[in-house]
Amino acid sequence: MKRVLAASIATLLMSGCSTIIEGKTQHLSFNSVPDSAAITISNRAGEKVHVGTTPASVTLKRGAGYFKPEIYTVRIEKEGFKPKDLTITGSVNGWYVGNILFGGLIGFLIVDPITGAMYSLAPDAINTSLEALDVKTSKADGSLTIVLAENVPASAWKNARPINVN
Repeated sequence: MKRVLAASIATLLMSGCSTIIEGKTQHLSFNSVPDSAAITISNRAGEKVHVGTTPASVTLKRGAGYFKPEIYTVRIEKEGFKPKDLTITGSVNGWYVGNILFGGLIGFLIVDPITGAMYSLAPDAINTSLEALDVKTSKADGSLTIVLAENVPASAWKNARPINVN
C-alpha cells in the first residue's frame, strides 16, 4: 500500500498541470473561401509540418523547446487568387499557473516548459477569404459585375441583395 501511495505522489510531482489538462499538442481548424485552397504550415525552424487543402483540421505542437513557444507560418493559396500568409503563435496559458497549486516546482520549471504544454496556440480557428486576381469591374453607374458565388469574399455577403430579373 505504501508503494502505491508513493508511486501516486511521485506521478503527481513529475507531471505538470498544463501537461495533464491541455497536452503538448493543440487541434486547429483551417477554412477558406473558396475552399480547396492549398495550405502549407511551417514551424519556426522553417520545416513544413503540414501540407494539404482547406478545409483542414491539424494537430500542432505547442512548444518548440524549453521555455520556447512554437510559431507557425501558414500560407493559403489557390490559382486565380492572391495568396494569404498568416501567423499562429504560442502564449502562456492559464493552466500553467495551476502548477503553483497542483504541479509544484517540477511541473512549473521542468515538465510543462519541456513539453510545451504551458502554451496555447492562437488563433485556434482560421477562417479566411482569398482575394480574386484580375477581377474586372466597372465604376460606371448602373454597371453589374458577375462573379461565381464561391469567389465572393465572406465580408461582401452582408451587402448582397437578391435581384429580380423579368
